[in-house]
Amino acid sequence: MGGYGSGRKTDLQTTEDALSIDIRNWQRDGLLANETSFTCRWSKRGKVIKRVKVTIEPELARISYDNAIKEKQTYSIKLQTTNCHYGGKRYWFSCPASDCNKRTALLYLHNHYFACRECHKLSYPSQREPDWDRAARQVDKIREKLNWEPGFLNGNGCKPKGMHWKTFKRLQSAHDTYAGTSIAAISNYIN
Repeated sequence: MGGYGSGRKTDLQTTEDALSIDIRNWQRDGLLANETSFTCRWSKRGKVIKRVKVTIEPELARISYDNAIKEKQTYSIKLQTTNCHYGGKRYWFSCPASDCNKRTALLYLHNHYFACRECHKLSYPSQREPDWDRAARQVDKIREKLNWEPGFLNGNGCKPKGMHWKTFKRLQSAHDTYAGTSIAAISNYIN
């Protein structure tokens, strides 16, 4: 008989465990112009834990950083663009891992190099949470839409002003289903 999380792969890290670069932030901050140089920094408790120097060139982002064993890593990441429906263009990274080249907005630093989530075999945190946590999270999302106090053990509130009754009843039904699932799973775990 297994306990909490038995049968699940626990050696995989999640995307929250790895440092990431997001090209959408770079585009929003205007950093994707040719020959722009900038530094990405990650901090933990006020101390910088990693610095990555980035230089933008035509269709490339050249990155440079020290890996975990203090060796200098320098390589280029290809950039792709797609046209937006209302004009302009959206930038993407091409995953630099060998044989991947997947178009992605996020690259994760894991095992000394940047690559996409699939190449690093990183899971999302929600993929590793137990069923009752997932159900409780869904309950809280619904409670937020209904302007109710968070937590499924708190009483239900009233229909928000301006919300259609059909929408309210659908959300209330989903709320009750998720709350029931969470309570049942917790009671099974305790017993």
